[in-house]
Amino acid sequence: MSSDDPGKPPTHRRGWDRRQITIAAVCGLVIAAIGALLIVGLINHNVNNSIDGSIAKGERVPAPAFTLPVLTSTPGLPATGQNLTLTQLHGHPVVLNIWASWCVPCTDEAPILQSIWDRYRQQGVYVLGVDVKDLTGDALGFHHQYGLTFPTVRDGEGNIEGPYGTTGVPESFIIDRQGRIAAALRGPLSASGSTGNVNSFVSVLDTVIAERS
Repeated sequence: MSSDDPGKPPTHRRGWDRRQITIAAVCGLVIAAIGALLIVGLINHNVNNSIDGSIAKGERVPAPAFTLPVLTSTPGLPATGQNLTLTQLHGHPVVLNIWASWCVPCTDEAPILQSIWDRYRQQGVYVLGVDVKDLTGDALGFHHQYGLTFPTVRDGEGNIEGPYGTTGVPESFIIDRQGRIAAALRGPLSASGSTGNVNSFVSVLDTVIAERS
């Protein structure tokens, strides 16, 4: 009798049953997830990892160049709204701080940066903030709220993050008179407890100040 005989249970036909379809669907999701991770990995290749590697070897790489509009200025720099290029600061030690008004750790770090600016500006040091992925009004409000007087430029798209290898905010860099990165701090400046890092950061800045251009 044929397997299609209505008098007998249907025979198992070749093909995919529900269990097989479910397994296949799960495998498909796993493959898609792996693909997404690979895509993220490829995207992260645009992040500059050479800065940290060079510092670890005692070397200094040129700080990636940028040209950005001035949000808050100081005497000797372009006026608010005009563009500032990093090369305009060559010959000066620079503390470059990448931040945003929505960044919670930035609120604790802001007074530390202001104190560095107050202490070292007369020695030709520039503390330069780079406000990323932020609203202009919020950034200006942040400056006013914390009494910040050091200059800041605005990078609304966060284009500086890839070249400097940043993975979040805040992050700070010390750039020497020749425009090379002498230190990179991947996280906030802190003066308290076991996480305090201000002294070691300032120690590098003192060394850079003492160097001849």
